[in-house]
Amino acid sequence: MRTWTRRRLLLSTAAGTAGLAVTAPAYAAGRDRREGDDILNALRALPGLRVIEERAGAEPGYRFFVLGLRQPVDHTDPTAGTFEQRLTLLHAGTDRPTVLFTTGYEAVLAPRRTEAAVLLGGNQLQVEHRYFGDSRPPTADYTHLTVRQAADDHHRVVRLFRTMYPGAWISTGGSKGGMATVYHRRFHPHDVDGTVAYSAPNNVDDREDSAYAHFLARVGTAETRAALERAQREALLRRADLVARYEAWAASTGDTFRIVGRADKALEIAVLRAPFMFWQNGDTTDADTIPAPDSTTDALYAWLNATALLPVYADAVARDYVPYFYQLGTELGYWDAPTDHLADLLRYPGAEQPRSFVPRDIPMRFDATVMPDIDRWVRRHGDRLIFLNGAQDPAVAEPFHPGGRDARTLWAPDTRHHVTFDALTAADRGYAVAILNRWAGNPIPRGMDR
Repeated sequence: MRTWTRRRLLLSTAAGTAGLAVTAPAYAAGRDRREGDDILNALRALPGLRVIEERAGAEPGYRFFVLGLRQPVDHTDPTAGTFEQRLTLLHAGTDRPTVLFTTGYEAVLAPRRTEAAVLLGGNQLQVEHRYFGDSRPPTADYTHLTVRQAADDHHRVVRLFRTMYPGAWISTGGSKGGMATVYHRRFHPHDVDGTVAYSAPNNVDDREDSAYAHFLARVGTAETRAALERAQREALLRRADLVARYEAWAASTGDTFRIVGRADKALEIAVLRAPFMFWQNGDTTDADTIPAPDSTTDALYAWLNATALLPVYADAVARDYVPYFYQLGTELGYWDAPTDHLADLLRYPGAEQPRSFVPRDIPMRFDATVMPDIDRWVRRHGDRLIFLNGAQDPAVAEPFHPGGRDARTLWAPDTRHHVTFDALTAADRGYAVAILNRWAGNPIPRGMDR
């Protein structure tokens, strides 16, 4: 399956904040020409860091490195062992600002700059989230997959690389990556000079999900919302035919449904998630694609597959995201799908919840104190934070509300999950670009200083 398909299952995409067509500052990245190969020697001299390879393909003025950093499995217990965390570095110059970036999942092993790195002409240091990709401890014990442990990972990265990059640091990430940047700031508020978090959900109380239901009941037009409900019902009414197609696809690709349990349950989960994913990932033209009740079963299956991404509930993809659903089911929380219009057709109540995607031999216990603590810190002390959200994105039905100085939540009108600075109003974009440059100690671009 293509990488973009995997990522659209989740609340994050690296492409949402990377490789953007924005105008860089007037100075050129990589202007410190005195460095030569000294940067490679400097990297090799950092304790616990391994230079895995230098890759080609970076933009002019940059060098791109794939790195491994030895991290504690448990930052509170040195006897718990270590693991190697994957990092990537886009090096522009030791005199440039540095952007700390995470997707919240596996690292993107391509030299693609985030919006902040483009706007600032800076270095970019990407941190793969613990337990994802190649950054997995040697045992299958998930008890150290917590927001605090990940925040401590980021803290050690910043402390280590500040010896090379003493200038300003900005952290950034999209969706789950945006969440991770906020959690890092909660526990280490002075590690960076500012944070830009894109489309970051804030599920404060996992027992109270009315904000998501209210959002889905109001977003778009009444006609589109009704068409989505009809398509959901029609999919469950034709369950047998759709499951047969689903199972045939799995057989043809060698995939299975051992984690979720069966194709029938996986289909029901996809149907429940379809409206959320429709609004999160689509655009204004997608309403015309919703199948009518008299559509063919082939058309209905194709729409459900394109919207809810049926392959992601089968094992080949689902096993890679066990850590994600473990985090949802132990600390981050998850939304409840509206089901009143489907109650007579459901066979697996609550099947969309994280437990369905985590093997039963992995214990899960939800800690209801974690997210309220994060939210309280953001409201009372969250300073030098920009939250950038799309007004049509259900993922941010519960947004963050920063209460500190130099902190705002900005809303991009008529925009969904994959939001950029350019989607903001002119006034908000000017504010965001100006404050980002001020945090980084750069000259504020002309016309953006008000």
